[in-house]
Amino acid sequence: MSKLRASGISFLGAIRVSAGLLASAGVCAAIGTTSVAARETVAFPQPYPPGMIIIKQSERRLYFTTGSGTAIRYPIAIGRAGKAWQGEAYVQGKYVEPAWSAPAVVRQDHPNFPAVIPGGSPRNPMGAAALTLSVSEVAIHGTTQSMRKSVGTAASYGCIRMYNEDVVDLFHRAQVGTRVLAIP
Repeated sequence: MSKLRASGISFLGAIRVSAGLLASAGVCAAIGTTSVAARETVAFPQPYPPGMIIIKQSERRLYFTTGSGTAIRYPIAIGRAGKAWQGEAYVQGKYVEPAWSAPAVVRQDHPNFPAVIPGGSPRNPMGAAALTLSVSEVAIHGTTQSMRKSVGTAASYGCIRMYNEDVVDLFHRAQVGTRVLAIP
C-alpha cells in the first residue's frame, strides 16, 4: 500500500474522489439515520463570494457561502489553545474514509497510537471524509463516534472536526481549490 502525504497529514491508501463517488462508496449509508445533521442555512451578509469556506473560531462554526447573503452553517471543533490555525488556504484534496497516521505532534502526546489507523475503522479520527488544506497538517474532516462530543469545543491539534454527516454534505459542496478563511 503506498503512502500519500497531503498537507502534512498522513493518509495511507486514501483515494481522491469526486463528489459523486462519495455517495456510491456507501459513505452516506454508513453514517446511518439515527442522528440529525446540525447544519442549517442562515443569513450571512458578509462580502464573501459564493462557494467559499469561512471558519469563525470564536463561534466554533464553519460557513459555506451560497450567495445572496446566505450560507450553510455547520458546528465544528477547532484547534485547542495554541493549535488553532488562522489565515487563508484552499482545499488541496478530497478523500473518502482515508487511513490515518498521527503527525509527529500527536505522536508525542500519544506514543501508543498505532502506526496506521485504517480508513473506515471506528477509531479513525478522520471519519467519513476529509478535505485537506494547503496549510501543513490541517484538514477539515469527520470524526469518530466517541469524539462527536468534541464538536463545538477547542479540542483538536489544529484540524477542523465536523460531524460525519456534515463533512459528507460539505464534501459534496466544496471543490478542490475552494478558498478557506479561518478567522478569530
